[in-house]
Amino acid sequence: MSDSDSDDYLVEQPQLAPDDPMRAYVPLSFGKTSKEANIAAQIERARRQVETPAAPKKADRKKDDDSDNDSDDDDDSDDDSEDESDRFPVSHEMILKTHERAVTSVSLDPAGGRLLTGSLDGTVKLHDFSAMTPTTLRAFRSVDPWESKKSSATTDSHPIQRAEFCPTSGSQFLCVTAHPQAKIMSRDGDILTEFVKGDMYLRDMNNTKGHVGEITTGTWHPSDPNLCVTAGSDSTLRIWDVNNKRSQKEVIVFKSKAAGSAGRTRMTSVVWGASAQGSNPVLVAAALDGSLVMYSGNGPFTRPAAEIREAHKPDTWTGGIDISADGRMVVTRGGDGLIKLWDTRKFKEPLVKVEHPSTSDRFPMTNIRYSPDSRSIITGSASGHLHILNPGNLRPEHVTPITPGIPLIVVEWHPKLNQIITGSANAETRVLFNPEKSFRGAVEVMSRAPKKRHIDDDPSLTMDQSLGLSADSIITPGAAVSKPKGKRGVPGGGSGTRGPQVQQITPFMRSQPDEKHISENIPLSKMLHEDPREALLKYAEVAKKDPMFTKAWKETQPVTQYADVSEGEEDGPDKKRVKR
Repeated sequence: MSDSDSDDYLVEQPQLAPDDPMRAYVPLSFGKTSKEANIAAQIERARRQVETPAAPKKADRKKDDDSDNDSDDDDDSDDDSEDESDRFPVSHEMILKTHERAVTSVSLDPAGGRLLTGSLDGTVKLHDFSAMTPTTLRAFRSVDPWESKKSSATTDSHPIQRAEFCPTSGSQFLCVTAHPQAKIMSRDGDILTEFVKGDMYLRDMNNTKGHVGEITTGTWHPSDPNLCVTAGSDSTLRIWDVNNKRSQKEVIVFKSKAAGSAGRTRMTSVVWGASAQGSNPVLVAAALDGSLVMYSGNGPFTRPAAEIREAHKPDTWTGGIDISADGRMVVTRGGDGLIKLWDTRKFKEPLVKVEHPSTSDRFPMTNIRYSPDSRSIITGSASGHLHILNPGNLRPEHVTPITPGIPLIVVEWHPKLNQIITGSANAETRVLFNPEKSFRGAVEVMSRAPKKRHIDDDPSLTMDQSLGLSADSIITPGAAVSKPKGKRGVPGGGSGTRGPQVQQITPFMRSQPDEKHISENIPLSKMLHEDPREALLKYAEVAKKDPMFTKAWKETQPVTQYADVSEGEEDGPDKKRVKR
């Protein structure tokens, strides 16, 4: 057929309307098509949907001009709220659901590449931003600080009170649980140092080498990566050297002056920051009796530099405390429903105090934090809102809902990433960011192309996250393991005779020595399976010919002679009658 003839024929094409849903299934071209991720739309989907309260409706609107003016006012108020939210990195969020119970601690390393979270479930989750994508938001390892062996039935688990990266070195973090011993762990979750426990029968706390009661919280030295401090329920603050786990470096005994306390109370929170003069750091701690005490950060610690009795209501838990970057201001959040601002140079009366509902009765780990530049103060609330306060008058500059109706427990603001991390009572960890003002971290995660889903992508399905072993190598004792049938010596081969059944190797059997090992390495182990009478009799002839112990008397030993007994005398002589 010539080209001129082909012009007479028309190829029928499907006639579909522009809005027909079938157009999604009709190919536009031949060959393999590549699907590219829309990064802009992906980041837009991460935008937080914050409900703004509706403006009250007016009953009568007489003129159209008045209605136009009202709409302009509403638009102006909306613009103001948007401008207010743009000042802080709270426009977008990334949600991590890796815990089973309330999140009680969040911390980022100084570089901002690794996030750790602690929870009431007794585990610390480690997240790596460089390995996460929008479809793989999960922890790469789960660590229980008090789990020695997974198969152990007597393993204890304690809630995580505080987990914090060292501010000057991201290679280690401090882990504080509801236990008298704190631990220093590596950034990969391995235990580096476990501090010693003190003698609970000693009355004088100055003579103890460690805490004798539960540790409530702890923090790092602002500039020395080898020093950290812990606060305990034994009325002491203990300064530790990470290179010496057998005893604390300094012990600070706080003597309570409350009536009926016998000079003891529980230390609820502690912060270690720079001083106002910029020379020595300052150590500030709060106690359960309502006291607020300040020490010189480098000692001596024999007596406090300043002390405020009943800074907060006694017998209420003051869990939130932080110090500004210049060391001049201290902010506390008490269990009495008040947030107070203190001046370290005039440490007597609060400068400002405002009411703020407390959640420390249910979650003692509730905290309050200064922003990296100390221009704002952030904290959570019982209603699930994030409050960004003015550091001068403690008035809210911005309030945004994070988990409405669920308490917001802990907050953290990273200086390099300019991102806010929150932990809530519903086991959610949220990373708030602004694509224009934040750097790396969650911004890079949400800017990556989604990874194709595969079963190997979820480590919890194929990996034992506490040990880092593949799930294929973990055999539950008593579980049936199905193996492919095949010929002898050919695993997984075709049909054929079935080989000898191999005994299943369980973790219990793996820790027990086998019979071959016992016979080769333990002397005289073969005698366990021999008859002792036969084992002795087989040496009778050898002992008679070549005696080992009586060889010295072989020549002089007299010959044993026995009397000849007749048949009638076999029963022996008659027994004498017993006289009665």
